[in-house]
This record gives sequence, structure tokens and C-alpha cells, in this order.
Amino acid sequence: MSSATPTLAHRLQDGTVAAVAFLLRIVPEVVAQGLGWGLGWLAGSVLRVRRRVVDENLARAFPRESKRWRRRVAARVFPHIGREAVTLLRLAGASPADIRSRTQVQGFDAVEEALAQGKGILFLTGHLGNWEIGGGGTSARGIPLDVVARTQRNPLIDARLNASRAQLGMEVIDRKEAPRKVLRALRKGRGVALVADQNVRRGDFFVEFFGTPASTARGPALFARRTGAPVFLAFPLRLPGWRARYRIRFQPLRVPRGPEGDDEGFDRRLTRAYLAELEAEIRKAPEQYFWPHKRWKTRPSREGDNEEPTASEPV
Repeated sequence: MSSATPTLAHRLQDGTVAAVAFLLRIVPEVVAQGLGWGLGWLAGSVLRVRRRVVDENLARAFPRESKRWRRRVAARVFPHIGREAVTLLRLAGASPADIRSRTQVQGFDAVEEALAQGKGILFLTGHLGNWEIGGGGTSARGIPLDVVARTQRNPLIDARLNASRAQLGMEVIDRKEAPRKVLRALRKGRGVALVADQNVRRGDFFVEFFGTPASTARGPALFARRTGAPVFLAFPLRLPGWRARYRIRFQPLRVPRGPEGDDEGFDRRLTRAYLAELEAEIRKAPEQYFWPHKRWKTRPSREGDNEEPTASEPV
């Protein structure tokens, strides 16, 4: 997606990624996964990269749990990230059959039935488990899928990542083009996947997440409201064991009814329903959520510490 001219630094970074991916593919999987786990443990427990952010987020999300419990979860967050990074490097260029063999699905019949209606499907997920595998496991089963993604700063790595997605049947929509292209894709009857759980730096749309208002993208609700596309949750959790295997659970999102024509109310009800289901799924495997992200960084202006303009972002 990026049209930037690669610099020497970009080429060196891309060459390093290619070399590491090659080495990870030729060693036994248990060795590669162990390396990812170990590097993650080193980053989180020794170097303590963004460990303070993780600790603060867990304290906010799980105030009733003991400090010992939260430390144990925090210690597992970075090893999980390390293993999933290794998985993505090892599976770069994997075939749809390879991805299907590593993923179990629940609720997929309902997805196929909804797609047959011709209105497309809006898939909502979060930074939980391995969301890239979730997209791959969906498209590898014959669902025409577009994924909304941010362009990587390194154009060579961006192209490498998007080539892997394309090999599994996914097409990438740049976040900046999402307002137009997502609507077009849904109206063509395609599936569109959004990872919409991160902090929106400029926004006035705050919805409760783990008991605290969180600045959240309004885009998914807008797309659902304007197209009438069914909305499904997709949660790809990693299964126990050193072999990278996943269970992708699909679930229709039930939006509480409200007054007709109340667009603002609909947007809030849908977004709150999405975050509530995501929160429930995170509680099943808290170590698999991306806690290093500053989810509650932007605060409502009434709290006096949000200095940014209040203009909503679409995605």
C-alpha cells in the first residue's frame, strides 16, 4: 500500500526480517516457538519494555484481582507476543490449507448463511490471540475478505505483510481509505474485518471498556448502520501447546434495540455491545491481549486532560 521510496535503512530492516524468517522456518517449530517465548520474556521481565503500561492497564481492568495475579498475567503477556510474532514469520507465505490445518472454527455455519444474504459481513475483532491468523483462517475457508490495516512505515515490510495476506485471499484496505472502500466492499457482498479496539487519539466517542470510558472508533457502527450488513465477532484465541494452533469463534453481535432514527444511540449501543463481548473474551485469556497499548490514553474533555481536538476518526 505504501508508495514511499525505500531507504537503505528500510532495506536493511527488510533483509533482517527475511533472514530471521528463513531461520525460523528451518528449525523445528518447538525451537522457534521457544525462541519467541524467551525473547518475549526478556523484553517484558528483564528489559521491562512498556511493562509499566501493561501493569497500569491490568490494574485498571482487573482492580479486584490481587497484585500477585496481575504480575503473573503481565509476565505472560510478552512471551505470548513473542510466540505470535514467530508464528507470523514462520507462516509467511503459507497456503490456505496450512492455515486451515492450524485453525478450528466455531459458529462458521452462521457466517456462511449471513454471507448468502448478499449484504456483506462486518467482522469485528480485537488485539487478542492472533488477529492476523483470525483473518487468514476466515479467508482460507472461502470468505471473500478485506482487512482494514495501517500502512507500515517501512514500505518493503508493508509489501511483505500484504503479500502474505493476499496469498490467503485477503485484500487490504488502507485505514485512510476505509470510509469509502469499506462501504463499497460491503455493498459488493464481501466480508470486511476491523480491529477496532485501540485508543482513538482525536475523538469525542467514549464507550465503557472494563468499567472505564475509552475513546473508541465510531467507524464500525457507521458502516453497519449505513449498509445494513450483519455484524459478527471473531475471536482467534491460541490453544495450549507449543504448536501454533487456534480456535476462531464467530458470533453474531446482538445490538440492543432503541428508538428508530436515533443514530447516535445506535452507534453507542453497537460499540458498547462489541466492547462488552471483547471484554468477556479477554477475561478468558487475559495474557493473550495486547496490554502494552495505551488503551485509555485519551480522556474525555470533562476530565480536564484531553487537549486534542474532538473530531471523530472513522476507523
